[in-house]
Amino acid sequence: MNHADLIEWHVNNAGMIKALIAGSLISVACGVIGCFIILRRMSFLADAVAHSMLAGVVGSYLILRAVFGFQANSIIILIGALFAGLLTVVLIGIVTKVSRVKEDAAIGIMYTGIFALGGFFASIKAFSKYIDVDLVGFIAGSVVATTIGDLWMLAIVCCIVFGAVILFYRQLLLTCFDPVMAASIGVPVLAIDYLLTACTSLVVVCGVNIVGVILVVALLITPAATAYLLFDRLNRMLIASAFFGLLGFWSGYFVSMWTGNAPGPSVVVMSTFIFLLTLACAPKYGMIADWLRKRNQVPQELVEDIMAFILKNGGEASPQRIIDSVSLANYSTKQALSRLEKTDEIESENEFIRLTKQGRRTARKLQRAHRLWETYLESTGMSPDQVHAAAHVLEHVNDEEAVDYLDHKLGHPLTDPHGAEIPEDFVHIEAGGLIRLSLLREGDSAVVEDAGPASETLGIENGAKIQIGPRDSDNKWTAVNSVTGEELSIDHDAADHIWVIKK
Repeated sequence: MNHADLIEWHVNNAGMIKALIAGSLISVACGVIGCFIILRRMSFLADAVAHSMLAGVVGSYLILRAVFGFQANSIIILIGALFAGLLTVVLIGIVTKVSRVKEDAAIGIMYTGIFALGGFFASIKAFSKYIDVDLVGFIAGSVVATTIGDLWMLAIVCCIVFGAVILFYRQLLLTCFDPVMAASIGVPVLAIDYLLTACTSLVVVCGVNIVGVILVVALLITPAATAYLLFDRLNRMLIASAFFGLLGFWSGYFVSMWTGNAPGPSVVVMSTFIFLLTLACAPKYGMIADWLRKRNQVPQELVEDIMAFILKNGGEASPQRIIDSVSLANYSTKQALSRLEKTDEIESENEFIRLTKQGRRTARKLQRAHRLWETYLESTGMSPDQVHAAAHVLEHVNDEEAVDYLDHKLGHPLTDPHGAEIPEDFVHIEAGGLIRLSLLREGDSAVVEDAGPASETLGIENGAKIQIGPRDSDNKWTAVNSVTGEELSIDHDAADHIWVIKK
């Protein structure tokens, strides 16, 4: 194509070039602002601003023409629409603060009310002659009718929006993720909120010419939501959102040329298609990735049941016996065994699976939790033949603090309702250092470090060496002073207040 042909093509396709430039500018601006709207969860507020601008446009026409007799222009209309958007936000804030009405309800009330107010004045016969609002273009957009004046207005708006984001990026970032911390370090959170609202109003007003008031929110939200599925860092999300905004507009515009329909709906349809494609295929937050994670997921409940089964069978079992005996609906026992092997909690030897030292320790913690839960359930009045099934569910609540609390409240029992021994609290005993005397079992010996009140009531002195005997019928600890030979009977409360070092 020579120089003359290029000039002729530009002249013959001037409308398309202006439409592409306008759409590209507003798509990038909406994509950038949309990221902050997504992170601040202001999507419904953007919808409110988009609808309320009708009142601002109608008000601009009436004030300029009916009151002052001037011809309305795009700049004045932009200011009127911006004012209506900010007024909507202020009224929503007032309603939320002075009443018990929540923000979502306040948004629904105020934006529909202000939108209806614009329609009310536009439909009055005495005023309608002053208003030149193209309702079809207002709803569906009219990007092909973009003028040079519109392009200049778009360029100015984009400069304002991009400048605001660059200058106040840190403040916007802080208020998006932690507004309380932002306020504590001196960031004017309310002012930043109004700045974001003003920028949103500006791009919404300009976006109406592209896709119309009904669909302009999609131009703000969809590209940003698409980027949100792919990136965790805001700076990358901003770039990706601008790219997806451009991609959605260009593909939608050329689809509209091919099918002969309005560009606005085509742009939104293509943006939505890109979002759905990303939703399905995103490597971290996509549906396929989520399905694969769930497919390969091994519940902790199944893992613990396998370890408990191996421990119950003497510390070893064949893989097939484990698979036949331990199962959980919708999950694979083989995958659970593979995970246990990777975490070094089981090992294979001579076609048998054995618990490693780490695995045996974990299994005994689980066994201790199970038998303590059985004891607790029996103490509540549950039949001994029913406690096993209930404890099998509760045993997975086996964090150390919860189990220790249960053990303490039950008085450190030695056996469960079926007569099986409850494993000792080996976690604290193996850790060394000071432990409560109540954790010791028959045959243990220790040195008293702090006798507490027992120094007076029982005559136990610090430094005394004691040998723990069997519990008596009243569940009291019996002990013998290794030096004096004196026999002691210690109740639960006293045993909990005597600190010793186990030998």
